[in-house]
Amino acid sequence: MNAAPADQIRLLDVQALDVRLSQLAHRRKSLPEHAEIESLTKDLTQLRDLLVAAQTEESDCAREQTKAEQDVDQVRQRAVRDQQRLDSGAITSPKDLENLQKEIVSLSKRQGDLEDVVLEVMERRESAQERVAELTERVASVQAKVDDATARRDKAQEEIDSEAAAVAKERELVAGSVPADLMKLYEKIRGQQGGVGAARLYQRRCEGCNIELNITELNDVRSAAADSVVRCENCRRILVRTAESGL
Repeated sequence: MNAAPADQIRLLDVQALDVRLSQLAHRRKSLPEHAEIESLTKDLTQLRDLLVAAQTEESDCAREQTKAEQDVDQVRQRAVRDQQRLDSGAITSPKDLENLQKEIVSLSKRQGDLEDVVLEVMERRESAQERVAELTERVASVQAKVDDATARRDKAQEEIDSEAAAVAKERELVAGSVPADLMKLYEKIRGQQGGVGAARLYQRRCEGCNIELNITELNDVRSAAADSVVRCENCRRILVRTAESGL
């Protein structure tokens, strides 16, 4: 393939712009905010799970407290009724009086036991409420950090995308000035060689693979016509000759 030396040199400009686009894409993908957001989101998920568990515990304690208080109230009401019967003098049988007095004593003990249960449940509920408040605050704090990191990431991506759009537009203009057949070859090699399709020959060294050409390869390049498109024997990239090639 043949191409004017100026067209071949413009190919280096295209290559430089392609490298810049690759760098911008890598930079966008490697923004530190990505890892920061991932880590914070993981923490946030764990905290939210703990918050749900604490809220569930508080809700369970609330139901348990209501049930225990109802049990206390039922026992208290029954004890009041028994005491009223005892005080009314309507019961005259000694055996019935004895049984009623025993029941009142039993109900008093039962009421005391149930009130202890209420207190124990209230303590657990209060602890759960404190845990809910603490976790709610921590969730809000981590969420704020996630929002901040997301905003920083979005701003950085916007700046990178803006620069990439400008580079892509410049690349389109420069590539449009390079012969189509030369660009086709360049694109093919670039796809095969990790994004680098053309390299400068600088001081007898291919800047694509960084290997110095041997004497035979140098003689072949020297003897090639100025408009001949030469390739590096080592990496097969298009080898562009300049005044600094050392030929």
